[in-house]
This record gives sequence, structure tokens and C-alpha cells, in this order.
Amino acid sequence: METKQREQRSILAVNLGLGANILLAVLKTTVGVLGHSSALLADGINSTSDVAYYIIVRVFMGLACKPADDEHPYGHRQLESIAAMVVGAFVLTTAIVIFWDAVNKVYDLWVGQGDFNGVSLGALAVAVFTVGIKIALNFITRHIGRQTNNPAVLALAYDHRNDIFAASAVSLGIFLGRIGYTWVDPLAGALVAMVILRTGIEILRESSGDLMDTVPGKVLNQQVVQILTNNSHVRQVEEVFAHRFGPYWVINVTIGIDGLLSVLEGDRIATQAEQALLREIDLLQRVHIHYHPVQDTNRQV
Repeated sequence: METKQREQRSILAVNLGLGANILLAVLKTTVGVLGHSSALLADGINSTSDVAYYIIVRVFMGLACKPADDEHPYGHRQLESIAAMVVGAFVLTTAIVIFWDAVNKVYDLWVGQGDFNGVSLGALAVAVFTVGIKIALNFITRHIGRQTNNPAVLALAYDHRNDIFAASAVSLGIFLGRIGYTWVDPLAGALVAMVILRTGIEILRESSGDLMDTVPGKVLNQQVVQILTNNSHVRQVEEVFAHRFGPYWVINVTIGIDGLLSVLEGDRIATQAEQALLREIDLLQRVHIHYHPVQDTNRQV
């Protein structure tokens, strides 16, 4: 996928989510208050926070599109991973607030201090409508995220998936509340918070890994080794380090070659290995290859 097309599709995913969350935030918060549904109100607060960090993600993604410069020779794509961490931080904060509020309401109802007004049918309709909207957004955003390999877009897809479970729990809580189980609705709000918390942790774990120079996955490591060992002049693959810049990889490799070869021949082998990696591995931006002399003619990997 061309860089410009990737940027356009990534921004499309953010804009779709932003527009939908503005609509859902207003709808769920209003109906949650008027319809006396703690769970729907909690979900509306979640959508309101979604609007805030969608705007932040949109700004970060715009900055990530800037070309490389003297201070940032690898470009600005890591801002996409930082944007994903912003999403995770907002999700965690929202989860804590919603959980605390819901538990307090459950306790008040349990000890008889809370006033319960029947949850309206409109609140149930809005919750079910939210499930449908989020299923569509999850499908679209996940598809774009996989196409573009954009960590920020994939984080938003996680959030949409989280909202599907959350809105489903809200729908169930409202339905049971309407038939007499009044404590279920605020309890559903607490369950919503727990689902949101889990999603926030997942997003932070994955996005922080991109920024912490974690060891590349086994699949990438094996792919690099396989490509290099196809070159008969490469006797050993000693080290493979990979670093992500948004969707792109920068790989540092140390190989062993015949110690009797000249420096010029060694440079030619390293160039061949570099070209092979760039040709075979998608989204590989740059390769740094260092070679050592080895005397053993038996290849080791």
C-alpha cells in the first residue's frame, strides 16, 4: 500500500470513529439521565472520553505523516505508537471512574439508601443501537488497521470491540432492571468498567512494546534468518535486532562470513544480504548489517 493511501485510510478510520462517538456520547448520556439508567450513563461517559482521545489521536497521526528530517532520520512514525498509548491511558482512567461510581450505586441500592426509578425502554433501544454501530465500526477499523499496520488504528479497533461487550452488558442490565432486578443495571456499569480496564491494559502493553525495542517476534526472526542463510556466503547469523517505527521495521543484523575473504568481498556479501531482506520483508524501511570473520566452514545459525 502506498504511503499516501495508507495515511488517508488511517485518517478515515479515526474520522469515522470520532463522528460515531460524538453521536453516541450525546445520545447515551442524555437518554441515560432521562431514562434513569446508570449503566447507559456510564457507557455515555465512556463515549465522551472516546471523543477526547480520538481528537488527540487525529492530531498525533497528522504529525506522524511528516517526512524524515535531520533530527528524526527515521521519520515520525513512532507518534502512532505514542497515540496508541494515549488511547490506552484514557481507557484506563475511564474504567476506574466508571467502576467506582457503579460500585457506590450498587452499595446504595443494597443498603436501601439509593432511589431507583424504572429504566425506560428508550434506554434499552439506545444500548442495542450502540451494539450495532460498534460492530460495524469494529469491522471497518480492524480491516483498515490490518491493511495499514497502524498501531493507533488497531488500538481504536480494540476500543470498538470493547464497546461491543460493554454495550451488550448495558443492554442486559437494562432489560433485567425493567423486570425487577433493580441492582443489575448499576452492576452492569461495574462490569463495563472491568471490560474497559482490560482493553486499556492490552493497548498499553502492545504500544509500549513498540517503543521499548522489544525482541522481534519469532516469525520475523525466523524469516530474517531464513533469508540470510539462503546466501551461501553467510556462515552464521549471530544477532537479529528489530525496532518498529509505526508500521515500519528497522533491522540490525550481525552475520559471520569466511575470514579469508577481503573487505571488498565482505561488503558485497553484506549488500546482497541487505537487498534480499528489503526485497522479501514487507514494511522493512532500513537494514544495518555488520559482519564478522569466522574460520569454521560449517554454517551455524
